[in-house]
Amino acid sequence: MNDISASGISLNVSADKTFPNGFVFTEFADDADPFDLPSLDIAATAMNVNGDLVTWTAPQPIMPTINAIPGSDGDNNMAILFEANRAAKGKTVARDVITIVATYPDGSTVTLSNGKMTAGFPGKSVASAGRLKSKAYTFAFENISVTRATA
Repeated sequence: MNDISASGISLNVSADKTFPNGFVFTEFADDADPFDLPSLDIAATAMNVNGDLVTWTAPQPIMPTINAIPGSDGDNNMAILFEANRAAKGKTVARDVITIVATYPDGSTVTLSNGKMTAGFPGKSVASAGRLKSKAYTFAFENISVTRATA
C-alpha cells in the first residue's frame, strides 16, 4: 500500500540577507495548492523541412509556488521577503539569494537553491466569498536536490 499523505509538510525558507537563519513555513492555504512544483519542460522538438525530428535541451528555472494563509506568521515572513526584494523608486533592494528545503512526512526532502522570489501580493485581496484571498508567492530556482524516503 502506498500512503501519499502530505499532512505534516514543512518548508525551511532562508534568504541570505533578509532571513539568513531562515524560518519554518507551515501555514499553507486551504483553497489553493499549498506547495506546487509545476511540470518542467526538459526538451524541445521540431521537424525540419525533410521531416526529420530535431531535439534540443536547454536549462529551465524551477518555479515553485507557495500559497499562504493570509495574515499567518508564514505569510507575514513571506510579505517581509517580498517587500525587501521589491524594487521601487528610492528603495534599496535586498537582492536575496533564497534556499527552500521542503521536508515531507515520509522523511524525504526537496532542496531548492540559488533562487529568487519572482512574484507575490503587495497587500490583502478579498474573494467574492467574503474571505481574504490566499497569498501566492512564486520563486525561480537554479538547482534542485531530492532525497528519497528510506522506508
